[in-house]
Amino acid sequence: MTGTAHSAGDGGNGGGVAFIGLGNMGAPMAANLVAAGHDVTGFDLVPELLARAGEGGVRPAGSAAEAVAGAGTVITMLPGGRHVLDCYRGEGGVLAAARPGTLFIDCSTIDVADARAAAEAAVAAGHPAADAPVSGGVVGATAAKLTFMVGAEEELLPEVERVLAPMGARVVHCGASGAGQAAKVCNNMILGVSMIAVSEAFVLGERLGLSHRALFDVASTASGQCWALTANCPVPGPVPASPANRDYAPGFASALMAKDLGLAVEALKATGTAAELGPHAAGLYAAFAEGAGADRDFSAIINAIRERSEADAPTGPEPGGG
Repeated sequence: MTGTAHSAGDGGNGGGVAFIGLGNMGAPMAANLVAAGHDVTGFDLVPELLARAGEGGVRPAGSAAEAVAGAGTVITMLPGGRHVLDCYRGEGGVLAAARPGTLFIDCSTIDVADARAAAEAAVAAGHPAADAPVSGGVVGATAAKLTFMVGAEEELLPEVERVLAPMGARVVHCGASGAGQAAKVCNNMILGVSMIAVSEAFVLGERLGLSHRALFDVASTASGQCWALTANCPVPGPVPASPANRDYAPGFASALMAKDLGLAVEALKATGTAAELGPHAAGLYAAFAEGAGADRDFSAIINAIRERSEADAPTGPEPGGG
């Protein structure tokens, strides 16, 4: 499928866009497609989410199959691989309901093997397919500044990019089917490990009597600089837009980070990759997400580090605070 010209309202193949999964990420993404002039029909199993998306201009459908019936492109944003595969090929699945040649783009974060299985099922049913997981969280979805990591055949890229462009700042082609998910799992393993390292450094600084501002001003302009520090700083003050200034309202929830790190661990095992920090980070976030941390931003892991420090560490200097 090549990037032939379509009007803004077309979702490829001469039809609109069907958006399946209208949660915290899907709803603003669909709204941005509507704002860009696309004709968007949506479906979610949760009636309240479907109604909220309707307020953003998405036409509600009674089922996923109904949503895709006249679409040129189908975008899915679902919790896990089994949900994507069930949506695609289960009873009342969208692959059978869509007209031939409909472009399928899965923006969920799922296992690489599941992403490839979904693409294979789509192609077998006569549909081109791409995996395109995202980075940027709810803030990026709302502001249309997501980064899409695309796994697809080269000839699909013009059409995939045209559909994704209204929802993001960057569309990066990572390779064939599954490569987008591979890039996402590697990226989020880096992010999870780096947030823990940044949080540990701030807690150490507190116990050494160093102010948050002093540590930030040094590390943000020195070799410790990273996104977890400069964009999502785990302490309030230095980065006004970070979730730490809103009592760690996500952002990117710790439960989602735990899920993504779990996918990373599965990939490490499947490929025989020697790694220690990724699995350790996965264990820390899994434990944090089992409790009150589940619905807090992943930067709130700093609170778990503080709690363990109070319990385990010897008494040190008074905290420097912010």
